[in-house]
Amino acid sequence: MSVLTVTKTRLVNGRYEGVISDVPEGIRPGVAARVRDRAVEDLSVTPMGDGTWRLIFDVPASAISDGIQTIAVVEANTGEVLDSLAIIAGEPANETMQAEIDLLREELDLLKRAFRRHCVETA
Repeated sequence: MSVLTVTKTRLVNGRYEGVISDVPEGIRPGVAARVRDRAVEDLSVTPMGDGTWRLIFDVPASAISDGIQTIAVVEANTGEVLDSLAIIAGEPANETMQAEIDLLREELDLLKRAFRRHCVETA
């Protein structure tokens, strides 16, 4: 379980801005943003002081399409989901339920990868 906490501060003009807190002193936080199991490019992590870091990335155009797309902010080493952002476009959908299902799929994929890695390491 990650000790990092990610809190979205705002989403404006297609740019996600957040704060990473609970970062151990002297450590640069390892976070990534993923959409459909692909890394979001140009993610910026800069120190703010007091053990907090600013997280900024642009929402990729590929994440804007019909249906619900989820961008997950994850701990880079473990893949643990620290925050998520659902983008709903096109045909109306049951927003809450579909976004939750999409996030559960992301987390299930994470668990499958971790379980497979564990099986290989303990075999």
